[in-house]
Amino acid sequence: MLFMILATDNEHSLQARLQVRPLHLARLQELQAQNRLLVAGPNPLPDDENNFSGSLIIADFDSLDDAQTWAEQDPYVDAGVYEEVLIRPFKKVLPDD
Repeated sequence: MLFMILATDNEHSLQARLQVRPLHLARLQELQAQNRLLVAGPNPLPDDENNFSGSLIIADFDSLDDAQTWAEQDPYVDAGVYEEVLIRPFKKVLPDD
């Protein structure tokens, strides 16, 4: 089942984000290699595209608990980048493949 992971960054977390970004991307690449990743990317600030307010990941997990566990192990969580992480089931409607 697809789940949406919507994370909101703490203020002034850009440096921490940049430091652990390679580890964060490696985990996303693992999901992609398993054909479980639908989309992932940061939310740039409207007036500063080099700074971010959070991230969105939509990926396939066996359950909400599995999605929660995966999200909790993200390097951005350990580095204090995220203030809040919201996880919800997601149903892809469009575009149809």
